[in-house]
Amino acid sequence: MPLPIPFYKYHALGNDYIVLAPDEFGEELTADVIRLICHRNYGLGSDGVLYGPLDDPLCDFGLRIYNPDGSEAEKSGNGLRIFSRYLWDKGLIGDRPVNIKTAGGPVNARVDPGGKIITVDMGRVSFESHKIPVTGPAREVINETMEVKGQILEYCAATIGNPHCVVVRSEVSADEARKWGPLIETDPRFPNRTNVQFMQILDRSNISIEIWERGAGYTLASGSSSSAAAAVAHRLGLCDHEITVHMPGGRIEIEIAPDFAIRMTGSVTRVATGTIDPEMLTWKTVAR
Repeated sequence: MPLPIPFYKYHALGNDYIVLAPDEFGEELTADVIRLICHRNYGLGSDGVLYGPLDDPLCDFGLRIYNPDGSEAEKSGNGLRIFSRYLWDKGLIGDRPVNIKTAGGPVNARVDPGGKIITVDMGRVSFESHKIPVTGPAREVINETMEVKGQILEYCAATIGNPHCVVVRSEVSADEARKWGPLIETDPRFPNRTNVQFMQILDRSNISIEIWERGAGYTLASGSSSSAAAAVAHRLGLCDHEITVHMPGGRIEIEIAPDFAIRMTGSVTRVATGTIDPEMLTWKTVAR
């Protein structure tokens, strides 16, 4: 008889993930299984799955990050903070910095004493169209426009290992993110789809964002979105190099180096540990 499968659930400012350890899972982690685990009626319910730790020849640990629609994400700031907290809880790391390999590149993470605050060096932000990617000629994608449902929106695009579209607004709202986010995510100019942030400048040290996350939908908080939006605010000369990002789920602190390398600091909360009953996995089909 199949044995129950351990799981570990955390949230980072309301953005929740299930951690599954490969040596404990014992099942094929297909897109259907991921959708089922993340489903808030048929499964455990989460904004994604963190699958690790994995062996990596160049880093301390490897990690694969999955969206609730079953697609794989290159990088997730909240996911990386959660995974670092999981490693700390398991006694696999201490106070020293740790290297984690993601599909969007390696990062360094450090867990503060007590485990609740984690700092991640997210890598460098680029605004280059071929790196993000964005269709059209090679360029920095700064202050361009698009039409969405008859509305002209000004945006900048960026990558920090995953793609982002930052729309600058005088005010932001969840309704606006839900209305326009899915249309921007799948706009043809973004061949790999894109995460979307609607950003309001509060002052030179504070911004507010509402988030539509690629493959997940409306999201209370996001570390990579905070990183990209803060980088855009700094690139436009609207904010200084230390920025507090305000989201419905809470705040993340961002430090921007002269080369646009990003250091992100935020909290993580342990929610639950438990086991998945194999019976749950007999529901093989969940609507995409």
